[in-house]
Amino acid sequence: MINKNELKYIQSFAHKKQWAQESVFIVEGPKLVAELLDSDWIIEKIYATVEWADKQTDPSLNIQIVEAFELEKMTQLQKPNQVIALVEKKLYRAPLEFKEKFTLVLDGVQDPGNMGTIIRTADWFGCTQVIVSEDSANLYNPKVIQSTMGSFLRVRVAAVEITDVLKEANLPVYGALLEGSSLYQTKLTKEGFLVIGNESKGIRPEIISMVTQAVSIPKFGAAESLNAAVASGIILSHWKSQ
Repeated sequence: MINKNELKYIQSFAHKKQWAQESVFIVEGPKLVAELLDSDWIIEKIYATVEWADKQTDPSLNIQIVEAFELEKMTQLQKPNQVIALVEKKLYRAPLEFKEKFTLVLDGVQDPGNMGTIIRTADWFGCTQVIVSEDSANLYNPKVIQSTMGSFLRVRVAAVEITDVLKEANLPVYGALLEGSSLYQTKLTKEGFLVIGNESKGIRPEIISMVTQAVSIPKFGAAESLNAAVASGIILSHWKSQ
């Protein structure tokens, strides 16, 4: 049985003020927690049903058994899913490296679902590094974590001052822009940056000025625009195919 203070603490992660300031974040569901257990991320505590707990073989896990109705009060999902883990946020000590890497740059991508899906898509195509502007959705937003479907474990996500990074790296910068050259007629290099802009405003002017090659996904139908996550996937697929 979980005590009231712990219950309120877990419930508080539904609010940005809580998850933004805490040194831990929430991960929910058997699949994501299973991936966590196989990673080097540190799990502080697990709240789980007895059915889930009985399947675990690691005696060092800090598991608090909870009833299904308690899990329902704790979950941020539409339906509770056997297990919730409190995980330490990761503080990367090694500096970011951009040579020999293709880095995804998210400039003001604010929708948590988009952010999570983009990280998941980057993982699919082997793009292991994403840098984001400070005004982008935060990695540790529970909706972002859930949307990554575990890809946050493999893709390094860092909030940075984008203009400083692009200036110092001195590498090709591709920008997804409506007025760019056709993606299918553009050769994307092995190393460099791909900038994806805000869902409604696009890439900020000061970053557009640093783009060395604007690329556009040709339109064949009547849709006005593409979702940021979809556009990221199309461009990364083209990059990988080369």
